[in-house]
Amino acid sequence: MNDSTRSDSVTAQSKTLTNPDSVETVSLPYDNPVFLVGMMGAGKTTIGRQLARALGREFIDLDLALEERCGVRVATIFEIEGEEGFRRRETAMLEELAHKPGIVLATGGGAVLAERNRHCLKKNGVVVYLRASGDELYRRVARDRNRPLLQTENPKARLLELLSQREPLYDEVASLVFETGNMPVSQAVRALILQLQGYDIHDDGQR
Repeated sequence: MNDSTRSDSVTAQSKTLTNPDSVETVSLPYDNPVFLVGMMGAGKTTIGRQLARALGREFIDLDLALEERCGVRVATIFEIEGEEGFRRRETAMLEELAHKPGIVLATGGGAVLAERNRHCLKKNGVVVYLRASGDELYRRVARDRNRPLLQTENPKARLLELLSQREPLYDEVASLVFETGNMPVSQAVRALILQLQGYDIHDDGQR
């Protein structure tokens, strides 16, 4: 690539990342799936949708895919089959979708609990842990009544307990850790794309 072509490419990429509503898209140097993991409220669906749009990829929300398959909401699956039944369905759906190239897939917050799921994620794609503080996570989900695991007398304490249990698993499975903080979604997507573009899948022996 000559200097002129390289300059045009960088300019076009910068323009696209600055304007998330642009029709143009940027690409990654690999077509492996991008998996988003993290706690409820981490932004997996919100960031995931805009990330997929910016990359020209298909976006899949694992929980929504399960709801479509089962014909009922996740909360209803929990009520009827319990968490164990839900986790079995979650694993089956993850293994079905994980082999699709060129997707951005947002997992549920507890998907990393099963070793089988962690192996599936690490083997098949680039795993991004969207990390946020416990206080920030609670601020985002405090008024959401569609969180079965938070239907307790002290939902914040429960969320912090879940974060303590799951964070080591998110770290274990992650190819990249991305701090969402308080930044706007469009800014987070731009920053995450740069990290993904710089990630070398060949550095990981499992890829």
